Amino acid sequence: MADRAIYADFVATRSDRLLRVAYMLTHDWATAEDLLQESLVKTWFAWPRLSEPEAYARKVLVTTYVSWRRRRWRHELPSDELPEGVRAGDGSEKSDERDAMWRALGRLPVRQRAVMVLRFYEDLSLAEAADVLGCGIGTVKSQTAKALAKLRMDDSIVKELCR
Repeated sequence: MADRAIYADFVATRSDRLLRVAYMLTHDWATAEDLLQESLVKTWFAWPRLSEPEAYARKVLVTTYVSWRRRRWRHELPSDELPEGVRAGDGSEKSDERDAMWRALGRLPVRQRAVMVLRFYEDLSLAEAADVLGCGIGTVKSQTAKALAKLRMDDSIVKELCR
């Protein structure tokens, strides 16, 4: 019973942060909630042997996300028709830059996106990110460099289009 109470407290205090990480990875709240739920279930099964539950839950979150992306079945089908346009003056012009960043981040390969979220959103060190991803520090460095190079290229393209 004590484990259950400690786990419930962990979920109550840490799930908001973990949900934001899941959202940064998926860019969809519903998918992020599903990802978090599955990760918390996996964390529960390992709970008795955990010394650092938040680090473990974050690692499970990222590895589950990567495995989901490998399966890659989408619930949505592409369409030739665009949705209705946005009305002028509704404040959407302020989000154009953020939207361009999200689209650029979404075009990154899964591992590069995970590295960017862990390094720059979660503010993990190289060693911590490598531990979460189950790879070496050199891999984290190279994936970060590749991701930043791709984002810089996208940024220059976005600036060209906005002129």
